Amino acid sequence: MSDWSLRLARPKDADAMPAIERAAGEVFGAIEGIEHIANGDTLPVEKLQRYIRKGHCLVAHVGDTLAGFLVNEPFRRELHIWEMSVHPRFQKRGIGAGLVRACLIDARNSGFAAATLTTFHDVPWNAPFYGKLGFEEVSALDAHPRLAGELALEADNGLPAERRCAMIAFLD
Repeated sequence: MSDWSLRLARPKDADAMPAIERAAGEVFGAIEGIEHIANGDTLPVEKLQRYIRKGHCLVAHVGDTLAGFLVNEPFRRELHIWEMSVHPRFQKRGIGAGLVRACLIDARNSGFAAATLTTFHDVPWNAPFYGKLGFEEVSALDAHPRLAGELALEADNGLPAERRCAMIAFLD
């Protein structure tokens, strides 16, 4: 039995999410070429609340403490994961994998055809992590214009395009 639990996020949970995202992002400070992410912006509380109101975002608790979260947004028949963060104090317990698996179950049960995300293909806790959970790298971005657009926007915002990828998990 695990010492953590999952539930749907509530709008008031958004207040604690930026601190978790910031703490989880600190590990990027040790990766050459993307150190700036460690001190980067987090998702604004207002935007997090909008995602939460759409009904598919999840949080993980250890006791009464919010330990991690996954925020996503529906796009037609796909559920796009915008952010998944687990506070470093609670990592290595399966919480991140639990959040992603629960997201995929919810997406399947809600009738979505796929779940999508963008991430770093060369960071072990990014694309390789998601690959173990059923995501595959999108190689034909021309067939996924929304994801191609997201990657282009990320590059415009300073993320190295050559290190980024889009991933998809089909839910059939």
